[in-house]
Amino acid sequence: MSTPPPSDVRVDVVVVGSGHNGLVAACYLARAGLSVEVVESDTVLGGAVSTVERWPGVRVDRGSSAHVIIRQSGIVEELDLAAHGLRYVDCDPWGFAPAPSPGDPGPDGRPLVFSVDLDATCASIAAACGPEDATAYRRFVEVWGPRSRAVVASFGRRPSPAGLIRSFWPLGAPSGGHPRTPGGELAVDFLGSGDALLDRWFTSERLKAALAWFGAQSGPPMSEPGTAAMVAWVALLHDVPPGHPVGGSGGLTAALRRRLESDGGRVVLGDGAARLLTAGGRVTGVETVSGRRIAADAVVAACHVDVTRRLAGDAAPPALADADPPLGNGFGLVVRALTDAPPSYPGVGADEALAGLQLLCTDRADLAAAHGDFAAGRLPRVPVPLGMCFSASDGTLAPAGQHVVTIWGQWYPYELADGGDWDALAEQEAQRLIAEVDRFAPGFAASVRETYVQTPLALERELSLLRGNVMHVEMGLASMFAFRPTPALSGYSVPGLAGLYLAGASTHPGGGVSGNSGRTAARVLLADRGGLPRARRTARRVAARLRRTPA
Repeated sequence: MSTPPPSDVRVDVVVVGSGHNGLVAACYLARAGLSVEVVESDTVLGGAVSTVERWPGVRVDRGSSAHVIIRQSGIVEELDLAAHGLRYVDCDPWGFAPAPSPGDPGPDGRPLVFSVDLDATCASIAAACGPEDATAYRRFVEVWGPRSRAVVASFGRRPSPAGLIRSFWPLGAPSGGHPRTPGGELAVDFLGSGDALLDRWFTSERLKAALAWFGAQSGPPMSEPGTAAMVAWVALLHDVPPGHPVGGSGGLTAALRRRLESDGGRVVLGDGAARLLTAGGRVTGVETVSGRRIAADAVVAACHVDVTRRLAGDAAPPALADADPPLGNGFGLVVRALTDAPPSYPGVGADEALAGLQLLCTDRADLAAAHGDFAAGRLPRVPVPLGMCFSASDGTLAPAGQHVVTIWGQWYPYELADGGDWDALAEQEAQRLIAEVDRFAPGFAASVRETYVQTPLALERELSLLRGNVMHVEMGLASMFAFRPTPALSGYSVPGLAGLYLAGASTHPGGGVSGNSGRTAARVLLADRGGLPRARRTARRVAARLRRTPA
């Protein structure tokens, strides 16, 4: 057996990456009594869940803005993050979809407003799309609420057959006198496409387009198999809506850091991992870019699985060395705009349109066309925007009279078929997205004073999102649950290299702000260690104090 290199410091666990999953894992491990150090190459905490001062006095998110999944996971409550400074502004209404033709006085010219209040939502649907679809939506929420809660449960566990059975078996069992749900119906619904699900339930294309655009935020087009559950997540938003942390998305990771430090953990920015230290088929720590060696019993790689492979180098066992999950050809493009007014949509008040997600799509054909262009390596002929303006409800983001508007455009290829240069195309594409928002909110383009554009290439450079994929690995059915990132690596540990654990968007349940991956990785690590490290550590501290206390 080779001798481990000398170390500058020793901890129980090193976490590679200060993204929210890495910090969640670190918090659970430190809470259990382990000594934990998080190393991060960036000088900004939080990875894609971070906020910076982009313009004087203006705080702008670098990645995510609306937090959806983590608010359903229980992590915020389990770690008592409110006590460490996290405060969410509820996005309620959580969704808004404009009329196809602004100013059209007809029934189809009314906006759609999705509120936590199901009655208010159904009233909006009835006015804009008709009473039949309003009735169908109410029933949709009733049916898919329990199913979506089962998805939430499955996201919080290792993607093993036993875990999936625990999550979904109650759906097939009698409950409250209701007849057993046929397994075939469940299979059709869960394995089917979002589009097919929407077509079975609703008649209004406007309603279907809004729900499809919401579901598509996970990545795949709603025409793909297995995307039905992505659409049906809306059923949960009538219980707990998306939220935006006061002060920006980075409020979550800042609170996680404070929680970690309160339990004795440490975060080091600007000195990330350069390589894993290994000996005898197990990790022994990490060497950082500066050359500092940190000895540890375990390493949690909360970074892209491809980065983990590079850190392991020649020590990577076959399960890691041969891992080749689909990274895709980019994902989307973001415009961060500083404006002197928020978007103003005809026929709806700012309190209804700006609280949550502005789903600026009225026909699924636009989504299909944009994804078709993406698949061909082309820029979308007609971009489809999603808007957010949380400065309207959070005065800490910008000075009075100024607003931050985030415009997300999905399905922009990282590699363009015609060899186009993203640095040269960035401003052009930003202006096209702004123009699309202006089409629904006349006058918006004239309000824009500054823009910061994150192309797929810029996302890779700034946030280390390989190929600009904000989900790390494609979110199609073949890359989810026990297939993520590969079947051999789906258990959060690395066969053949003991002590190395995986977390982050490359692992189950995938991208988005959920924290589930970090929590599950921590649980797997603690189960492998066995015992009660907090109890042992507390006993050692008590014994040390007694030794120091004079008789």
